[in-house]
Amino acid sequence: MNPNSPNQEAIKKIQQLIKDIDIAMLTTVSEEGLVSRPMKTQDVEFDSNLWFLTKKDTSKFHELLQNQQVNVAYAGKSFVSIRGEAELVDNTEKIKEFWSPAYEKILETTFEDPNLVLIKVNAESAEFWDAGNKFKMASFLFRRLLGKNTEGTDLNQIVEFH
Repeated sequence: MNPNSPNQEAIKKIQQLIKDIDIAMLTTVSEEGLVSRPMKTQDVEFDSNLWFLTKKDTSKFHELLQNQQVNVAYAGKSFVSIRGEAELVDNTEKIKEFWSPAYEKILETTFEDPNLVLIKVNAESAEFWDAGNKFKMASFLFRRLLGKNTEGTDLNQIVEFH
């Protein structure tokens, strides 16, 4: 992404908001409807892409083969919801790059397992609520209690990436 892009500031803000949240909820579309599951975000700076590791013999893998639209939600001191399109990346070198010894225990395999695959989420838009900023939160709640417009409090922002 172009470092002079108007979205660069928003990308940095999202990086800051999600950096200490290890687990995200990845929502996929199944035949029955929406399904959310906890996923460990890979330790990579957010650049409008997110990375997750999974196996090919899972329902989420098969759901992504049918419908690539996903949502990724983070909840912690702040809240971030990222909508995008998932891409399945079958690349042993890239998997090795993200691999940690904890995965051997969790997934009961090694990074060379041909059943492993990466999910790359190409963010299309993001919405975030900066609840960690006490002043912004107080201003937002005060304006809301008075029935005033909460625009301009910058507590909640929506960013389009494409």
